Amino acid sequence: RSGRPDADTVYEIGSVTKTFTALLLADAVARGTLKLDAPVAQSLPDYRIPRLGARELTLLDLATQSSGLPRLPDNMTPAQLDNPYADYSADKLKTFLAGHTLARTPGSQYEYSNLGFGLLGTALATAAHKDYAALVSERITGPLGMAHTGVTLKGEMLARLAPGHGVGGVPAANWDFTSLAGAGALRSSAADMLRYLQALMHPDSAPALPGLRLVQQPQRAAGAASEQIGLAWHLRQLGGRTVVWHSGMTGGYASFIAFTADGERGVVVLANATSSLDDLGLDALLPQLRAADQAPLAGEVLAQYLGRYQLAPGFVLTVSALDGTLMAQATGQSPAPVYPVKSDEFAYRVVEAHLQFQRGADGKVNAVVLHQGGRAMPAPRIIGEPPPAPKEIKLAVDELRQYAGSYVLAPAFRIAVMEEGGRLFIQATGQGRSEVFPSARDEVFSKLVDAQISFRRDAKGAVSGLVLHQNGQHVPGPRAVD
Repeated sequence: RSGRPDADTVYEIGSVTKTFTALLLADAVARGTLKLDAPVAQSLPDYRIPRLGARELTLLDLATQSSGLPRLPDNMTPAQLDNPYADYSADKLKTFLAGHTLARTPGSQYEYSNLGFGLLGTALATAAHKDYAALVSERITGPLGMAHTGVTLKGEMLARLAPGHGVGGVPAANWDFTSLAGAGALRSSAADMLRYLQALMHPDSAPALPGLRLVQQPQRAAGAASEQIGLAWHLRQLGGRTVVWHSGMTGGYASFIAFTADGERGVVVLANATSSLDDLGLDALLPQLRAADQAPLAGEVLAQYLGRYQLAPGFVLTVSALDGTLMAQATGQSPAPVYPVKSDEFAYRVVEAHLQFQRGADGKVNAVVLHQGGRAMPAPRIIGEPPPAPKEIKLAVDELRQYAGSYVLAPAFRIAVMEEGGRLFIQATGQGRSEVFPSARDEVFSKLVDAQISFRRDAKGAVSGLVLHQNGQHVPGPRAVD
């Protein structure tokens, strides 16, 4: 699409699709055709659904991210790394489920799963004797007049599509879904998403969607101590108000939708780039959080905390300042703002984590403790200058071509290496393409994130694998022969 974006410009909304899938479930419950505690197997008689003892997997387990299923199936080996869900068929899904053993009792623990919501979408569509796209159109987007929302890119939706961009602004391919459509297949526009938001905030205005209230009701504890989950929607207390929210991301797009449970404020943010929109969205939803409690700090106050802190070997937390706000960036991750809650203590917004700075006998900050997920991780301040960044060198094109290929780091995670015009590019499963640069023979590094790759050779001198060095981990990946 050329020209400036407008209200009808189309974006992939990624995991915000899960809220539509949850609304399909709530709609079926309100109509009396399904029950929340119904076993998934009842809707999918041709599938062998895993269970643990007598405890069956239910629709509610899937809808509250507590199914016990992994984030992704281990037989997901995409033919196109930049379109990872496109060829994951119903047959592959059946095969995975038939051979999978649950590691924990369904309903016992929150564990985010794209697989679980994809399975929920398949179950709901099968029970309704329709495909997922048709069911969303009939039950949600049709009644709300969301003309530019759907699964398939064609006609006016395709003409209005904003091109996606991955890390570093590299053009990214669109993602297509088959059997796991309920996890992230939808595309939409700002105008359509505002219609959806208004219906959620004021359910009585959309009588054709009787499940709008049910999706917002808390069902189970979520991953953070102060957070709950309804049907897909997360509920968190912020600034004395209950915020209902969800976010999404694909290989080239990001999305965020949130509203206050009292129906007074709501926000939708869409972008054609893979960059988290959570803080931007929350600032727009509740600006008083920043204005009242997170006012910019004086430079001399911030300066006390700036520096690098060693969380683990190869894993460093870098603390910097931007426009009066403290920024924290862990190795291989994007910087995130943290806000003061009391003396020497700063909290993240969306993730349940905070930083407690510690001082030595001289009163100067000498360490920080990262509190997250029930863990307290101490990190002493690193004295001295950071190690020098790798220096780029030139390698012959023939040398670069030796690295081209696909490398398997996990059953559902590969890194593709490509040589184009004397430059080397990598693309990991589900991520955008980015350039890497040689620092020595068989050694390359990224300028976008703190990551390096070492290529390995066999006894004959042929490149046989690689090792990814990132976040203090060293992950080997043999070269694929398929």
